[in-house]
Amino acid sequence: MNRRQFLHTSAASAAVAAATGPLILGAEDKAGSKTPTVGSGEHVYECTHGWGTLPGSLEWQTTHNVAIDSAGLVYITHQGHKGKKGLDTVMVFDPQGKFVRSFGKEWHGGGHGIDIRKDGSDEFLYLTNTWASPKVVKATLTGEIVWKKERPETKEYENPKTAYNPTNVAFAPDGSFFVGDGYGSGYIMKYGKDGELLKVFGGGGTEKGKFKTPHGNWIDTRGEKPVLVVCDRANARLQTFTLDGEFISLTEPGTVLFPANIDTNKTVMLVPDLHARISLFDKDNKVIANLGDDPAWRKKVLDGFKVRAQPKQWEAGKFVHPHDACFDPAGNIYVAEWVDGGRISFLKKVG
Repeated sequence: MNRRQFLHTSAASAAVAAATGPLILGAEDKAGSKTPTVGSGEHVYECTHGWGTLPGSLEWQTTHNVAIDSAGLVYITHQGHKGKKGLDTVMVFDPQGKFVRSFGKEWHGGGHGIDIRKDGSDEFLYLTNTWASPKVVKATLTGEIVWKKERPETKEYENPKTAYNPTNVAFAPDGSFFVGDGYGSGYIMKYGKDGELLKVFGGGGTEKGKFKTPHGNWIDTRGEKPVLVVCDRANARLQTFTLDGEFISLTEPGTVLFPANIDTNKTVMLVPDLHARISLFDKDNKVIANLGDDPAWRKKVLDGFKVRAQPKQWEAGKFVHPHDACFDPAGNIYVAEWVDGGRISFLKKVG
């Protein structure tokens, strides 16, 4: 089951609503022309930036991750800047982009990963608060904490100087889950369904099975057996493992540039790439399309990362730093970008 969406009957109405178009800010580009499109063939999307309307008491800071529940509600995390305490880190919207609720003041400054999993008849959020405590949280959809986890009690983290800053969670079909220490020491922890630590693997390095910023991780169920796919971001590759943590394969150089996260919908896998594009892969992990890909634009974006703080320089139909993205039940895509002031884009599938 996809951790970010649950295609039950209850999601059908949300899918219809999303397909007909949400409430969007800035639906036209700077020249006033129609909404630009990205992609080609069977994967064409109308790209609209500035999705979602916040009440006046709230503001976007650095947006990070996005997830969708079975009712179609969209959950977005943002980090929260120093000096602006008291802002919620999780914002919730309906499929049309209308604000529903927010929570998470206690995670201000650390809001990062967010994913949703069904447990029995209920759904729960799994949050990774990279620069705040608690580091990993299981919570209800309205923010009540079920359990929280701090630093793993294992030999890899015995030295108090060993960094631990988790970035994401992946859910296995048997109820177990994986936590990637993306901004810490590069390990991946496997936990049982009740939260007991089962295994630690990986660690820093460039060899097969080692990582430099295992930023996003995902259980890919498109094949005969589920596998763990890891965005080995600073090594510019995706690595695949068994659910026991045994290395299987890695992508060829150039397949991805700076991969941040993963989501799947049917046979398609998407990878938001922090270097200004979103890649789509088929079930054999061959590239279908690189949405928004433009070498000249990427060069500008990566020139000191200045553009992320210059919204007047952002171009319609182009991405700055896609940090996370997920499909909705209709195959549309929500994109959260690592930019100052935040930005959520809605990609409506039209081809």
